Amino acid sequence: MLPTLPALAPGAWQYAKYPLALAVPLAVLAPPAGLACLLAGLGALWFHRDPDRSPPPSGVVAPADGRVSVIREEGDRVRVGVFMNVTDVHVNRAPAAATVHSVEHTPGKHLPAFTKESDRNERVTIDCGEYELTLIAGAVARRIHPYVEAGDELDRGDRLGHISFGSRVDVLLPPEYDTEDVRVGSNQRVRAGETVLVA
Repeated sequence: MLPTLPALAPGAWQYAKYPLALAVPLAVLAPPAGLACLLAGLGALWFHRDPDRSPPPSGVVAPADGRVSVIREEGDRVRVGVFMNVTDVHVNRAPAAATVHSVEHTPGKHLPAFTKESDRNERVTIDCGEYELTLIAGAVARRIHPYVEAGDELDRGDRLGHISFGSRVDVLLPPEYDTEDVRVGSNQRVRAGETVLVA
């Protein structure tokens, strides 16, 4: 019985195919370079892994795997941001059931996503009415891949995009929540689609 390959985010093979193809001839001509290409290709596939998740029946859940890097008030709303390290799954998920109102790309810088300056970075904003998601590119990440468009219906935990080789995802919580309702703390690890941010 052959082992099954893990699920991958769309486009994963685009990043892996060139180093994997180069690994074959280089394994003969320059073995160390061939090994480096093989590891780069396998690393690209591993980075784009897309495991299943089991959302809870209620609450607003984390949109990304990683560590909570932002909890702040913005007017009468609360923003919670999750920084994704290179070892984290980079497929992003819907925090709650919603209808997508709009998906807007904003060009910008590519500064480290864990810094305050990253507020000027390239981003994709997904407006879901009650809440808003922002997928933010970082210093290495240059590709934000939304899967959704205006009019799409989302359930809690549904996949809605991924960021290749980066970086941070923020959720602007529904207006009925304040900072006292947030159940996670700064630097806490969370899992997309499973960890409850607010109940």
